[in-house]
Amino acid sequence: MSRVELRALSKTFGPVHAVRDVSLDIPDHSFVTLLGPSGCGKTTTLNMIAGLERVSRGEILLDGRPITGWAPHERGMAMVFQNYALYPHMNVFDNIAFALKLQRRPRDEIDRRVRATAEALELGPLLGRRIAQLSGGQQQRVALARAMVKEPRVFLFDEPLSNLDAGLRTRMRVEIKRLHQQLRTTSIFVTHDQEEAMILSDFVAVMRDGIVVQYGPAQEIYRRPSHLYVATFIGKPRMGLVAGQLRAAAGNVELVAEGLHLRWPLDGPPPPALAAGEREVLLGVRAEDARLGPPGAEREGFTGEVELLEPLGSDTYVEVRRGPHRLTARVEPDSAPRIGDQVSIRIPWGRVHLFDAASERRVN
Repeated sequence: MSRVELRALSKTFGPVHAVRDVSLDIPDHSFVTLLGPSGCGKTTTLNMIAGLERVSRGEILLDGRPITGWAPHERGMAMVFQNYALYPHMNVFDNIAFALKLQRRPRDEIDRRVRATAEALELGPLLGRRIAQLSGGQQQRVALARAMVKEPRVFLFDEPLSNLDAGLRTRMRVEIKRLHQQLRTTSIFVTHDQEEAMILSDFVAVMRDGIVVQYGPAQEIYRRPSHLYVATFIGKPRMGLVAGQLRAAAGNVELVAEGLHLRWPLDGPPPPALAAGEREVLLGVRAEDARLGPPGAEREGFTGEVELLEPLGSDTYVEVRRGPHRLTARVEPDSAPRIGDQVSIRIPWGRVHLFDAASERRVN
């Protein structure tokens, strides 16, 4: 087993708090991503797990055993770095074999393990080449092979795809996902790319300013963000928001905003968000949940002007403006309106996300 637990993990650099009381339970065999913008503390957290940064406060456990003070080579983990950290004076074989040679493994074992790992990553024909003779994708596969050959208990990935072009990055995501499904080694991955996190991960920890804002299954992070920051950070295009006053009146739930009055029929008691009466909220809706229709069909929505079209091949995103409010809907390319058209945009009540205007925390 390779379960990793972080208990109130913190790191300070002088007066700067890079990581603040991060607690995570990373299950055995899982793929977990630390996701957030630059400077949020995700790489520092990964480096503490690896033993490359000293912990200021808190504890790291591996299968229930404290490893906080252990040296990196004692932890049974393998790191894949952003810049690959390959040895340019060595060929591919020697780069992959380096850690095994340090462990003084028998020569035949080194040869067997290196060649088996190279074949798994389609590097067999390249074992004699120098690093400078490889493409970016091939170098990335060598970095993966060097980590795999150690047969680690935990894989650590520090933004390993950020230096690749878009097409190669997409292919390498698939390769990493395939390898994880094959090896089932516990993996912790750092990225600022939310699409990458959603594709690869079983669980995602969204970080900001050194803290974990939300941690959970990838789909839960997307479908039920617990905080406005998570809601707007995850998802492309960005979640549309309308700020206003939410209230229950005459059998409806209503949102009154600047130049806008939205109504939804109320079935049963008022929603929990209205337990204390009227409330200032931010209402969010994702593009795939909004519905376009002819102008004037304003049930559960409003009529506005098409201001922007974003054709992406299989889908087109349509941005609709009404006064200061802008929402985006996803449509099929053949049914997309034209810029300047008047359309209605409907927001199903069951698909809205409500956040308290003051705390920005989810309330529905």
